[in-house]
Amino acid sequence: MSTVTKKELIDQIAERTQAKRVLVKRIVQTFLDEITAELCKNNRLEFRDFGVFETRTRAARVAQNPKTLERVEVPAKRTVKFKMGRLMRENLCDPAAKSAEAK
Repeated sequence: MSTVTKKELIDQIAERTQAKRVLVKRIVQTFLDEITAELCKNNRLEFRDFGVFETRTRAARVAQNPKTLERVEVPAKRTVKFKMGRLMRENLCDPAAKSAEAK
């Protein structure tokens, strides 16, 4: 499994759309900034067939340091949950079936 960086993704989009790389970079960064801003406002983001982003609050808890067995207070914190959409689930679960259908 390889990692695709934002720069590589921007290059791929620019190549496929024949748009200038600078414009694609600005659009991608603005898109990511807007997602972050909406999640900071506790808004739910839903992209049909792709997935849903929403924030969740983890409750405060007492954890244990495995090395020293010392009890540690872990404060409550907000996290982001992603639930994949129908098309993503279908493509991830059975990509071989999709390529067979295309032939």
